[in-house]
Amino acid sequence: MKIYTYLGRKNISGERIYAARMALKLSQSELAARMQINGVTLEREAISKIETGKRFVADYELRIFAKVLGVSMEWLTLLQEEKKQEIKAPQL
Repeated sequence: MKIYTYLGRKNISGERIYAARMALKLSQSELAARMQINGVTLEREAISKIETGKRFVADYELRIFAKVLGVSMEWLTLLQEEKKQEIKAPQL
């Protein structure tokens, strides 16, 4: 299966995952652990690749990222260009 890129990235949610993780003051390892508790096995390296756009994000992973990070799937998938706004996690 070929994974295509969009604007040079393999996902559109990585920057927002990073922003939400930073807002919660979680390390990549801590986020990976929370993902695993919720049924999605990801290592710290996979989180890093997702955040930098070097790894595809499956729909089921996106759902759990939203749950763990306390944001909506819609927020994770909005493109900065579409909304012309800064990428910041919602206030928690």
